[in-house]
Amino acid sequence: MKIDVLTSEFIDLRNKLHHIALSYLESDEDAKDALQDTWLKLRSGSEVESTSEARNKLVAVLRHVCIDRLRKAKPISIDSFSLPEMNGYNMEVEDLKRLETLLKTGLTPLQREIFNLVTHEGMEYEQIAQKLAMTVEAVRMNMSRIRKKVRETYNNLNQ
Repeated sequence: MKIDVLTSEFIDLRNKLHHIALSYLESDEDAKDALQDTWLKLRSGSEVESTSEARNKLVAVLRHVCIDRLRKAKPISIDSFSLPEMNGYNMEVEDLKRLETLLKTGLTPLQREIFNLVTHEGMEYEQIAQKLAMTVEAVRMNMSRIRKKVRETYNNLNQ
């Protein structure tokens, strides 16, 4: 019995493909299912003539299968979430809007950008320093000043 190119490459790359699927998906079972779906999609498709073509198709189709699985993930119901108790934190919506407005006017444009990159984008100081062509120390100093300004503004709101 003759084994075709696609089958032999799939067998050779099975462990690597499984590792790729695990990097996208959370569980081992999902990764195995993705491998199976990849194999079925390619098996029913066109013929593969070379090993490099087989490898490229296997990786590309596996990637697409994993992305499709992530997109089809079941959404979590809001009712199933329970928010933690926030003791001592009773700011009203108007206070939050006022705090945000005060911060926007009290911070320099560079400080606002650094604040947004840290708090909203989740970037590290090193990444921000590279992005803004600054030293890491300059980013840290600005974040220290930003935190001080936030504390002052918050304390002024509560007085």
